Amino acid sequence: METRRALLVDAFAAEPLTGNAAGVVPDAEGLSDDQMAAVAAELGASETAFLADGDGAAGDGDESAGDGAADDRLRYFSPTTEVDLCGHATIATYGALFAEGAIDGGERTVRTNVGDVAVAVDDDGTVWMRQQAPSVEVVDVDLDRVAAALGVDPAALRDVGADLPVAVASTGLPFLVVPVNFLERLGEADPDDDAVEALSEEFDVAGVYAFTFDALDADSTLHGRAFVPSLGIPEDPVTGTASGAVGGYLRRVDAFDGDEPDEFRFEQGHFVDRPGHVRVRVEAEGVRVGGQATVALDGEIRVPDDEDDEIIEA
Repeated sequence: METRRALLVDAFAAEPLTGNAAGVVPDAEGLSDDQMAAVAAELGASETAFLADGDGAAGDGDESAGDGAADDRLRYFSPTTEVDLCGHATIATYGALFAEGAIDGGERTVRTNVGDVAVAVDDDGTVWMRQQAPSVEVVDVDLDRVAAALGVDPAALRDVGADLPVAVASTGLPFLVVPVNFLERLGEADPDDDAVEALSEEFDVAGVYAFTFDALDADSTLHGRAFVPSLGIPEDPVTGTASGAVGGYLRRVDAFDGDEPDEFRFEQGHFVDRPGHVRVRVEAEGVRVGGQATVALDGEIRVPDDEDDEIIEA
């Protein structure tokens, strides 16, 4: 039975035990899908990133998602399933590697299941992940139903619905974006996981991202909460892929009446005691999401052989 190094890294945070914890396996060469899934379930983070050399791949994932050379290959697993793209786990991976001197600053090309992604590390350790050009589609949905799924007063959605519509937005992983009038109403959310999952299935999204411009910090653009029960994550503390999608949404709906800032700052995680902040830049080439990361746990995990898991399949 072999061992692999495994980390828990807090992304979009400057200190440990805040932000969004991601598992990171810095050397995933030769691990099978089942082994990666077992490691992710054991670590218990919302997602775990598995890093392999760009010339090969970790396990049997879709290598057709990118053409040409890549520096690295990343695959992501939640405790229950593989995820095609994960922002905070990407930030966590390269923040941890940079902090220990395993990589230099600058830009790298990372192969994922949705294509090649550019990742850059600044001298201060801030990691930037370039996501796909955003796609945003305004949808017609019953606000009473959405409010019931989120466990909020329907008036909290109607008050802003005329100016800010509900939409499906994606930069690689789609979310249903739902504006809410005030932070107090957003904080009162008590989601019905089954109802949120039903909405997610109907609109073919990973989950629901609810936000308000009524933020805690004066320099924050908005406060967000992300509910992703379809991936086994009732509430994701600080979400990179959703933040990129929401940055694209804000531009698409002209949320700032033409006076859009050069960079957004999204705050998230405070209602689950994991506060963090995401920097978002919407550029001509796509969306860039950035933040810092800090290692909370560094150890080894024993990985059983595939044939020795003794799990009975139903």
